Order: sequence, then structure tokens, then C-alpha cells
Amino acid sequence: MTQKYTILFDLDGTLVDTAPDLMTAHNYVMKKFGYDTKSIDEIRNYVGKGAAVMIGRSVWGNARKELSKITDQKVKEEMVKEFLDFLKWAKSNNISMGVCTNKQEHLAVNLLKKIKVYDFFEYVAGRNTFEYCKPDPRHLTNTIEIMSGDINKSLMIGDSENDADAAKSAGIPMILLEDGYTDKKIEQIHHDHLIKDFIGIEKIVSLYLND
Repeated sequence: MTQKYTILFDLDGTLVDTAPDLMTAHNYVMKKFGYDTKSIDEIRNYVGKGAAVMIGRSVWGNARKELSKITDQKVKEEMVKEFLDFLKWAKSNNISMGVCTNKQEHLAVNLLKKIKVYDFFEYVAGRNTFEYCKPDPRHLTNTIEIMSGDINKSLMIGDSENDADAAKSAGIPMILLEDGYTDKKIEQIHHDHLIKDFIGIEKIVSLYLND
């Protein structure tokens, strides 16, 4: 390959399921102020736009319940394996990978190190890395520029309208992961490709590598 390709990932819901930790923090606050606690499935529908929005959605109850918890440990293990296989495949094909998340940068870096995938990524751009964040397209385009990438040779993989809106505005193809941290239906979220998990995603990415 003569020219490097770039893939940007969202973090919450795409690279790692942060819902359990968010549920613990959320329920602590709810109990303290006399509100009802929420289940992990409900929490998944509240996150993605920051703590204030998550608490607001919880209090007013205007989020949709559309995710079910994966309880089969074998399924979880298979999903993790496929995801790691994809990261290794991307590295072997000279594809640069970065993270664009609305989580604070230091928290994102710590989390990626905790799950032992940090070394796969060349750059991590958090909510506070720039003066703007998703859905502002500059969150993506600046990250690509820092990684010495090409906007015309880049992809975004995410699970919410923040990811999709940023990718659309930046003119970057969007791969949408189903059942993400969003209260919108799939058909309401911009995407070029829809996936349930990372199994077979190499076929989609390869379509762009061959352009």
C-alpha cells in the first residue's frame, strides 16, 4: 500500500462498554438526591453526550429502552476476540487508527490502557483535547491531520448520532455499530454501512482500501 489509510473510533459503546461504571456513578447521584436508580439497560440509552445530559435524561425519563444486556459469556468472549483480530488486521495492513471520544482525554487514555488496546492507536482525542468535540467535524478532521492522514482516505466507526453527524459533516464514510448509546432509531442516524459487531468488518474496510 503506497498511502496510509486512517480509521477513527468512538470509545463508549464502540471500543468498550462503559455502561456498568456509568451506572454505578449515576445511581450514587440519584440516591443522594432522592431519585430512582436505573438498570444498566436504561443507562445505555442515557449516555453519549456528557454527564449533564445523562442525568437530565434519567430524571425526566425521556430516553428509549432499546438495548438488552449480553449475558452469554461465550458471546462476549467471541466479540472481544473478533474486535482484537480486527485491530491486528488493520495494523498489518498499514492502517492508522485513532480514537475520537467525548470522554475526557485522560479518562479515555486510562481506559484504553486498562483494557490493553492503547498501543493499537496513534492518537486519542477526547472531549477536552480541542476547543470542540463531536458532533463538530473538526474533532475528526483535526485528529486525522495530527495523524498525518488524508480526509479522503479515512473512515469513522461509531455508534451514535454524534459520531454520524461529525462524519457526515467531515465527508468521511460512517460505519455504524448497532445498539449504540443513542435514543434514535437506526434509520434516523446517518451511516454508509451498518454492523452488528466487528465480525467481517475487514470486508467493508477493504472496499475503501482498494479505491
